[in-house]
Amino acid sequence: MDTSLALYVHMPWCVRKCPYCDFNSHQLKSAQPDTSYIDALIRDFDIEAPRVAGRRIDSVFFGGGTPSLFSPEEFARLLTALRQRIAFADDVEITLEANPGTIERGRFSGYAQAGINRVSLGAQSFDAQALKVLGRIHSAEDTHRAVEELRAAKLDNFNLDLMYALPQQTPEEAQNDVRTACSLGPTHISYYQLTLEPGTVFHSRPPALPDEDAAWQIQTAGQQLLAQAGYAQYEVSAYAKEGARCRHNLNYWLFGDYVGIGAGAHGKLSLGLPGRILRTTKPKQPREYQEQIRRAQDAVGDSAYVAAADLPFEFMLNALRLNDGFRRDCYEGRTGLPLKMLDEQLARARERGLIEQILSGWRPTELGRRFLNDLQAGFLA
Repeated sequence: MDTSLALYVHMPWCVRKCPYCDFNSHQLKSAQPDTSYIDALIRDFDIEAPRVAGRRIDSVFFGGGTPSLFSPEEFARLLTALRQRIAFADDVEITLEANPGTIERGRFSGYAQAGINRVSLGAQSFDAQALKVLGRIHSAEDTHRAVEELRAAKLDNFNLDLMYALPQQTPEEAQNDVRTACSLGPTHISYYQLTLEPGTVFHSRPPALPDEDAAWQIQTAGQQLLAQAGYAQYEVSAYAKEGARCRHNLNYWLFGDYVGIGAGAHGKLSLGLPGRILRTTKPKQPREYQEQIRRAQDAVGDSAYVAAADLPFEFMLNALRLNDGFRRDCYEGRTGLPLKMLDEQLARARERGLIEQILSGWRPTELGRRFLNDLQAGFLA
């Protein structure tokens, strides 16, 4: 079994909930998050530890919410505790999500000292009106300042999140956002379309968005600018400089294993293939999560094994997001199933021009990437 492992840590508080956000985030009702949450995370990992004995952490991702609301000292305490419990790879990638409007001067150097070596900064746009409509609490100037602070802290490996097809956004405004993002020199840019997700304010009160054709034109123009600036697309929404692909997310997309700790965190662990791939989910409400963790003797939250019949779709749902597709040995190693079982589905997708065979496996064509949902649906049980 592959001993490498990713760790996802969910930190669920935000200063304010954005109207498009469907993540498990909760508005902070005090000046600082409850530091006892760090104790709960350590206890949560202790409960998970027997399932991952003998394995090694290759990447850690602190997501939210806004993890940067927690102090560098709290991250140092958590990472020290985790390193006492499980081996970390020498070159472990440790990513912190941060919003420009919540960073105080000097914090990034503290995060670096705590062990953070990659940051994902939620810029979203550099247009003042767009940021206002999106409910963001930061300005474009805040993003520029945060990048300066990242550089000063020698955290040069950072991602900028950028959204397009925003309410009433023109192609020119979208391209200006991409140019500005590239000018800041991140190693990675996440460039993704605003979608109206169920349960969000925008879903119940939809703003006027560019139509499908306009959104496609905005997307392709942005992709051209990114390519010209040296950012190679490797996933639906991910663009990276050479050697700067996000290892944590690549693990998700290639059906790797990960432990999830924190309120609402998800995990996926291979405990024996193909019938023992376990998916876990922790309670979403922070107070309920902390109370359950405090009282727990064993596993907290919900868990279920993935049926063998569902494994092909679960694998393809993620792997087909990658421009490079997947290798045969990766599919067979991580599902426990022979790829030959999918000969018929692969042949149909190839006939439709959605996928192509390469030396070591399969990858989506340009048409397949545009109509990804159709390609993925071909592998439903």
